[in-house]
Amino acid sequence: MASVQLKNVIKRYGHGKTANQVIHGVNVDIGDGEFIVIVGPSGCGKSTLLRMVAGLEDISDGEISIGGRVVNKLEPAERDIAMVFQNYALYPHMSVFDNMAYGLKIAKVPIDEIRARVDKAAGILELGPYLQRKPRELSGGQRQRVAMGRAIVRQPQVFLFDEPLSNLDAKLRAQTRLEIQKLHRELGITSLFVTHDQVEAMTLAQRMMVMNAGVMEQFGTPEEVYTRPATTFVASFIGSPPMNLLWDAPQHKPGTIVGIRPEHLDVTDTGWALQVEAVEMLGAERLVYGRWSHGAGKEVVIVRTEESQPVPALGTTIHVTPRPDRLHTFDASTGKRI
Repeated sequence: MASVQLKNVIKRYGHGKTANQVIHGVNVDIGDGEFIVIVGPSGCGKSTLLRMVAGLEDISDGEISIGGRVVNKLEPAERDIAMVFQNYALYPHMSVFDNMAYGLKIAKVPIDEIRARVDKAAGILELGPYLQRKPRELSGGQRQRVAMGRAIVRQPQVFLFDEPLSNLDAKLRAQTRLEIQKLHRELGITSLFVTHDQVEAMTLAQRMMVMNAGVMEQFGTPEEVYTRPATTFVASFIGSPPMNLLWDAPQHKPGTIVGIRPEHLDVTDTGWALQVEAVEMLGAERLVYGRWSHGAGKEVVIVRTEESQPVPALGTTIHVTPRPDRLHTFDASTGKRI
């Protein structure tokens, strides 16, 4: 296990005036044994950042350290990391055992130790009954566990996960998330996990890095990121549905944006008047989309309500009141929290 430090890490493609900078000075200290999730939309630079830690992408500027050792110039094999990719990259002609043992055989680890490591990893991942099967005989979730087992037997200082659950269906994703949490509790190895799925990030992370266009917008616990988003981007990206961001709320001050999450708007007899445009039924709760005509704008406001409340008819007007202690204020010009 090891800590990981990124100091002003920058990535550019090309040189001179035509260079395209895709990572803009990321600074972060990751503690020994932490599980960190890097989350953001497609093209935000999260996978590029992970690949720089792995040594698969060169660093244009800055410094990356693993276990107190600067690794900028080290090859991936010299960094003592193990990576799990979106595609399983298993050898189809090899058994599960041989897939998991392959890297150790190449490293000339004694066969008794190889068997011990593979058996231990198979036990953790519940792969014992499948060790002699070929990948084609496994489900997608089982193949992903084999890929994770191949990483575990390496006994690295750091695990790097690059969207490893993207090819799984919703049920398998949820199940595999639980397995990854269990795996981290048992092994305690420092882990960096890349995903575009904010639900995945919130459920897995001890701390999370929210990336946007190559910039780390916020680094903190899921609770910190959700309850005190640092920018309007974080406020709109983290949370399902996203935070309402209103330019013309009565509570606003000039040059500010007011934010309120849908669950912090209460349906009342008086308050903001919303004309109902759509209702989404989600079992125990529902989302009401209302058009709010206030001042110069006509903004859509999302309200989360309980199933016990009556369903408003489309075209009717409801009134909502924001909880004062749950309002957020952002600078309209910078998007940063005030």
